[in-house]
Amino acid sequence: MALEEYNRKRDFRKTPEPAGRVRKHAPTVPLSFVVQKHAASRLHYDFRLELNGVLLSWAIPKGPSLDPGEKRLAVHVEDHPLDYGGFEGVIPKGQYGGGTVLLWDRGTWTPEVPDPEAAYRKGALKFRLDGEKLHGHWALVRMGGKAAKERHENWLLIKERDDVAEPGSEAALVEENPLSVATGRSMDQIAKDRDRVWDSAKGEIPGDPSKPAAQKTTNAARLAGARKRAMPDRIVPQLATLVDEAPEGAEWLHEIKYDGYRLLARIDKGKPRLITRNGLDWTAKFPALARAMAGLPVETAMIDGEL
Repeated sequence: MALEEYNRKRDFRKTPEPAGRVRKHAPTVPLSFVVQKHAASRLHYDFRLELNGVLLSWAIPKGPSLDPGEKRLAVHVEDHPLDYGGFEGVIPKGQYGGGTVLLWDRGTWTPEVPDPEAAYRKGALKFRLDGEKLHGHWALVRMGGKAAKERHENWLLIKERDDVAEPGSEAALVEENPLSVATGRSMDQIAKDRDRVWDSAKGEIPGDPSKPAAQKTTNAARLAGARKRAMPDRIVPQLATLVDEAPEGAEWLHEIKYDGYRLLARIDKGKPRLITRNGLDWTAKFPALARAMAGLPVETAMIDGEL
């Protein structure tokens, strides 16, 4: 399906949603998944799995459940661009899918089949989720019979029996966890704030467009010894060296090394990119972090950190 149908249904002059572009990541980059709570004509949960540069998408009327006995209807809809995985805000009324969108869950998914694309085409996809709310083993199964003749394919999202399954919990998962994993807001707060904007040059940017941007207070060119240079495409970060004993002496400072993702935030003309120490672009993997970097009062910066 790619993104033709997604683009055809939207007027990007009127909606803050991102325009659809296929963007594939290196094979070593984990595949992302998101669940977006969407108050369109009817409230539902959009379940999206990254595969082949797009987000495969299903609309789940009742949302996911940790109860293996709850086989949740999942209506297959058009593929979405990866950029959409970080979207939380309001789609204007009159636009396709108009209403409030809340980022309900996000994380990575791991196929539990040798060829996930073939399994998806066949209609039986098994996978593991590692999100902030959803974990463990799951399956998406395409329905047959009369359901196969509907305008949109009907699938079932099923929680496999494992250590994190909660038999008998039914709808407890969505009822007890209503807030956004990105901002901690409710649907009503997001609808009231209307704070998400899609800029054709910079992509999605934070803040109410009616408010002035944060003031840039520091001019690096005025610092002693500063010399103007072009922004480098990549800086190789300094790495820790493994030793048997820490050096002694008051001239040393020590900090705990936490395991995580080493990332460089490259901000150029206000637009952020998140780059791994091996040079991979992971901006789409951490959209909330990218938005936070875009909101910093700087035009150009290189920030080293670990997530």
